[in-house]
Amino acid sequence: MSTSKITVVIATRNRATELARTLTELCALRPRPAIVVLDNASDDNTADTAETFPGVHVVRLADNRGAAARNLGVAIARTPYVAFSDDDSWWASDALAEAERILDSYPQVGLIAGRTLVGSEHRDDPVNELMADSPLGHDPDLPGPSVLGFLACAAIVRKEAYAQAAGFSPLLHFGAEERLLSLDLAARGWHLCYVPTVRAHHHPSTHRPPQAWRRRAEQRNNALITWMRRPLRHCAAESLDLVRRIVREPQTLLTVAQIVQRLPKALAQRRPLPPEIETRARTLELAHTRS
Repeated sequence: MSTSKITVVIATRNRATELARTLTELCALRPRPAIVVLDNASDDNTADTAETFPGVHVVRLADNRGAAARNLGVAIARTPYVAFSDDDSWWASDALAEAERILDSYPQVGLIAGRTLVGSEHRDDPVNELMADSPLGHDPDLPGPSVLGFLACAAIVRKEAYAQAAGFSPLLHFGAEERLLSLDLAARGWHLCYVPTVRAHHHPSTHRPPQAWRRRAEQRNNALITWMRRPLRHCAAESLDLVRRIVREPQTLLTVAQIVQRLPKALAQRRPLPPEIETRARTLELAHTRS
């Protein structure tokens, strides 16, 4: 029997029912990948549920590390590649084998952004079209369009590349964490590509933070990422825009307060992007503005 070169890493919190379905689907894959579950200090039976699945490595964390919990899972992995799943997502039967083949064939690719199919109807997540039509183009020497973003529940990384980029940032906790990792991978010379033949199934949990909370977290983290990686003139322009927004959206004041609280740590980690990657980031922003 062949052995998978991929470990699946899942960060979870208080979603025992959803996690059970995900692990059932992942354990049925052939060849079966190694699976690592990081429990972010759940106060329900999520970790106990994961431990009922033979061969699944469960780590109980004493605190909620958010998306950065995945870093420990990658460190534990003994395979050259790591696929991320959420507790409400899993990989199609042929996805990991296809990802393994591509990563073996394209050593310059650090991350594959797969196609996300939502719900029992297998609807395309809107992000799929954005990545397929990426303004960064499709180099014929790469397996798909170049991207500077991805959905974590549909991504497979090269462990070496992930380690060089230092993984997901603990400072961000949750929200837009993929954006910073994308920039850091590209800054270290790795390519990120959208490959639609690598498919992930996402059945969004009904136990989700309120949309307003998610929006504030993403707004906060996008501002912090700008201060950590973008030119200072860009930082100043975005900050001014946020302050002006307070007048028409008073709730933005809470976001600004959170940014100010975290800004010293963000500035301590400031590493402006190489000119080529900054140009790509700007290209994506201009395309988004036009659309």
